[in-house]
Amino acid sequence: MADQNKNDFLDDIDEAEAQETAFETEEIDEVAMAVEQVIAERDDFKDRFMRALADAENARKRADKDRREAQMYGGTRIARDLIPVYDNLNRALTAAKDAEGEGSAALIEGVELTLKELLSVFDRHGVKRVTPEVGDRFDPKMHEAMFEAPLPGTKAGDIIQVSAEGFVLHERLLRAAQVGVSSMPAG
Repeated sequence: MADQNKNDFLDDIDEAEAQETAFETEEIDEVAMAVEQVIAERDDFKDRFMRALADAENARKRADKDRREAQMYGGTRIARDLIPVYDNLNRALTAAKDAEGEGSAALIEGVELTLKELLSVFDRHGVKRVTPEVGDRFDPKMHEAMFEAPLPGTKAGDIIQVSAEGFVLHERLLRAAQVGVSSMPAG
């Protein structure tokens, strides 16, 4: 009987140790699951933080680009409004030179100085003239064809007449140069 009691006692100890081991394993599994959950939350927060940081950087870059463009092209409307003033001064100068007389020398000088000052203001603000010459190739990005005509001695696409100069503000076209273009067939 003592052996039986001893065996029962040892069985009870083995069972208690097995239960304790099972309990410890469950605790370890629960802790491992909690750690995995915390790691997953950390990774999710880190991902969200990195995305928010990237969005903030992109917004900063967009705002900086918008600011630079506003600074460069903010005067587009006034520049477009001043182009007809340039045209009229040019026409007045041409007309005064054609009807040159005794009293028109001072007028011509005044118009030339005014035109020079206007071009200086344009230059300070990044407005440049587009001045094609007769014989240049037509560029649809910078020129506007006012008419086409066959002209012997030219190739199709050659500029045969310049009606008005064009203007650009930095790289942005304000007004295309108005030109006549040759339509001579190849041959």
